[in-house]
Amino acid sequence: MKKGAKDSKTEADASLDAYIVDDPQKMAVNFARTLENLGKAAAAWAERQDEKKQPENAMEPYGDMVETLSKVGQYWLEDPKRAIEVQTSLLTSYFDLWSNSVQKLSTGDDKNPLSERKDRRFADPDWQEKPFFELLRNTYWLTSDWAQKLVAQAEGLDDSTKHKAEFYVRQITEALSPSNFAMTNPEVYKETVATNGENLARGMEMFAQDIVAGKGELKIRQVDSTPFVLGENIAITPGKVIAQNDICQVIQYQAKTEQVIKRPLLICPPWINKFYILDLNEKKSFIKWLVEQGHTVFMISWVNPDERHAKYDWTDYSKMGVNFALDAIEKATGEKQVNAIGYCVGGTLLTATMALHAKTGDKRIKSATFFTTQVDFTHAGDLKIFAARESIETIEEDMKATGYLEGSKMAAAFNMLRAADLIWPYVVNNYLKGQQPMPFDLLHWNSDSTRMAAANHSFYLRNCYLENNLSTGKMVLDDKTIDPKDINIPVMHIAAKEDHIAPPESVYLGCNYFSGPTEFVMAGSGHIAGVINPPAQNKYQFWHADRGSMTFEEWKDAAKEEPGSWWPYWHSWIEKMCPDTVEARKIGNKKLKVIEDAPGSYVMAKV
Repeated sequence: MKKGAKDSKTEADASLDAYIVDDPQKMAVNFARTLENLGKAAAAWAERQDEKKQPENAMEPYGDMVETLSKVGQYWLEDPKRAIEVQTSLLTSYFDLWSNSVQKLSTGDDKNPLSERKDRRFADPDWQEKPFFELLRNTYWLTSDWAQKLVAQAEGLDDSTKHKAEFYVRQITEALSPSNFAMTNPEVYKETVATNGENLARGMEMFAQDIVAGKGELKIRQVDSTPFVLGENIAITPGKVIAQNDICQVIQYQAKTEQVIKRPLLICPPWINKFYILDLNEKKSFIKWLVEQGHTVFMISWVNPDERHAKYDWTDYSKMGVNFALDAIEKATGEKQVNAIGYCVGGTLLTATMALHAKTGDKRIKSATFFTTQVDFTHAGDLKIFAARESIETIEEDMKATGYLEGSKMAAAFNMLRAADLIWPYVVNNYLKGQQPMPFDLLHWNSDSTRMAAANHSFYLRNCYLENNLSTGKMVLDDKTIDPKDINIPVMHIAAKEDHIAPPESVYLGCNYFSGPTEFVMAGSGHIAGVINPPAQNKYQFWHADRGSMTFEEWKDAAKEEPGSWWPYWHSWIEKMCPDTVEARKIGNKKLKVIEDAPGSYVMAKV
């Protein structure tokens, strides 16, 4: 080649170099390694399938998806005119897209409105600059939008069927995105060429490892957890375990102020995930912030259940969890009145326990705060997809063999709620790009899953999601029919604007079931970030307004927006109810001896 010939390449030719393999032999070797690792993954999967005893109705979730989408298809196909119109609309969109693509190639003019669309999956410039990838991306968008409209515009579907259909279509379209495949993702394609396939070989090695780690099911690694050690760099707020039984440990945290609020604070976290989401690190810790404000904080740390806990139900979790912690607080402080916080399902259990207290005359809880907690499950979000009667029966059958629901099952369900964020980016980065995940404390916590005791989980699914018994006054706890309307103390509900687990409209509806003064606050962001929002970070915002008799939409229109964290607003609410202070309490006394340092041993158990 003459000198300067390389420099004479057109810009278009140069941009294609990243797609041209320069070492076919090395590429072939790495492809062979890729297939070898894929074979190892298949062998690990097959080995585990032989060991598993699948329940007879194990295919029920897939059957439900087919049945649900069939109802959508039936609506469009039962009327030939309607079927032709909907097919024509898709073909017309394809024709317009092709015409715009040809015009852009010939004149450079881009009149396609899709070009302005923002989507993190298609951030690489080649999705816009390379005609093949641009056409692929736009075709995908048109098709997925069309599929979603089929559901949205289908008439005659009940709300449950439409909700499930929307969820299933979203799962399918997100799975089929061209960004999820090596040959149709320019980033992966270029990485494959640049490394001569080394990325795919590494990725399939991780894929095989994750199949083994999931005991025959794919357990996608979302984070490098090696830097995180409980009690050393996460869950580090000083405290002691002062009581424990078969279901929980009770932690008392060390005071940081000379004077503390007289009324202690009990936190009832969810047993679906672990309590240290409230104590991730010094900058994010809600617990650390609480003790700095002068609260004497007690935390319930739930056991990670196994076959020994199979028969423990909600009555047990109420009596041996909430009541047991209240007893411990009284022994530790001498106080018979407490403020309580419940987070997610921990808040639902707290509500049920308080309703039972109203029946029995137990007046120890004097105020309650609920973080993203549902009392009425009418609008319970996408988790209702997994709580149809047939699905619950499948789960119950699965739990019979072990006495618990595997933590991976619940983790997979939560990941599916945000598949675009929690599944497919990791499939691409891990298995196609061959990249190791980065350390991140929040994702480490998210991956530190917990099991669910069989009786407890069955009670929750049936009484809350399926039958909505708590809000209708039909739930039976400790052989007593309970009703949250019997609760007559001040309560505050904290919802999160973008919560996909406990939607704000669902949390708002639950406010109607309390007879005492009830406040509602909506935080910015989602189920976790909306709650874990320290004031020092000055992130997001929150809204508050008197509820009166307003609907949720009316409340949103009337609500005042405040910048930053809702934590100080909540603390002011507590201080108005609890102005008295006492000298800071020491941990441990004659009635309660210290068992071990926080965060305790129960939270250390892995699934």
